[in-house]
Amino acid sequence: MKREIAEGLLSIEAVFLRPDEPFTWASGIKSPIYCDNRLTLTAPAVRTMIEEGLAEVVRTEYPECQVLMGTSTAGIAHAAITGHILNMPMGYVRGSAKDHGRTNRIEGRLEKGQKVVVIEDLISTAGSAVDTVEALREAGAEVLGIASIFTYGMKKGLERLSEHNVRNVSLCDLDTLAEAAAETGRIAREDIERILKFRDNPSDEGWMKGDK
Repeated sequence: MKREIAEGLLSIEAVFLRPDEPFTWASGIKSPIYCDNRLTLTAPAVRTMIEEGLAEVVRTEYPECQVLMGTSTAGIAHAAITGHILNMPMGYVRGSAKDHGRTNRIEGRLEKGQKVVVIEDLISTAGSAVDTVEALREAGAEVLGIASIFTYGMKKGLERLSEHNVRNVSLCDLDTLAEAAAETGRIAREDIERILKFRDNPSDEGWMKGDK
């Protein structure tokens, strides 16, 4: 499944590799990869593959799940569609509580003790995913883990998930995607090492020059 998802993401440029013309993140970091999984929502064939994949992850990896909770905002639609496939309740967690009405941060009904899986589109440093998990835990939910579309596999993200005792299962990862991109001629094979070097230390621009 990882390879099929990788090819699907590449085909619609939801994940785009450009090692010779790096993208600039808001932090100023130069990156050979750009990820916008929102594009999957407007590509029905890829969207269906992803939602069925997420549903299968929930069934097999988190069989005790009772409620799906999407991250705001990118995970909301994926949680809704996956919830529909599984005939399961879903809601979502805001980045912060509303400043009006009932000042909810968690939208949708959530009972204390319910077993929850978080649906996320992208795991990089895992900050927003962990924040979502902690908000659900504070509300009394038992968070079984995260089901995500794509992960960079960054050290900081892996460490943060481990520190907060959060399990993540992704449909696809950077290693698989880089290999698929090389095999389909989107990047040169020698670029794989450069891209993975960026992943291992994003703040070190040595990958741009091919430093060892």
